[in-house]
Amino acid sequence: MTDSTNPSMTSSIASSRSDQRLGVAALALFCALQPPSQLFAHSKGLYKTQSEAEERARELGCKGTHHNNGLWMPCSGEAMLHKELRQE
Repeated sequence: MTDSTNPSMTSSIASSRSDQRLGVAALALFCALQPPSQLFAHSKGLYKTQSEAEERARELGCKGTHHNNGLWMPCSGEAMLHKELRQE
């Protein structure tokens, strides 16, 4: 029996796997270096009380609060909140 494996094909597969590992490592590093505000902007806007959300709304420069899944969020709506968080 002879080995019919093409050496250049084996090298190409190994190179492809190496490239994939490198890409995953680069993505993990990128995510690790991001400030928490960019990764968790939505959770940053959730508060247990309306008064906490109102205080955050003043800090952000928006008006009002809104309710979302049992928690309070600053700004009159979620779209406005996201806009203000991106400018922060």
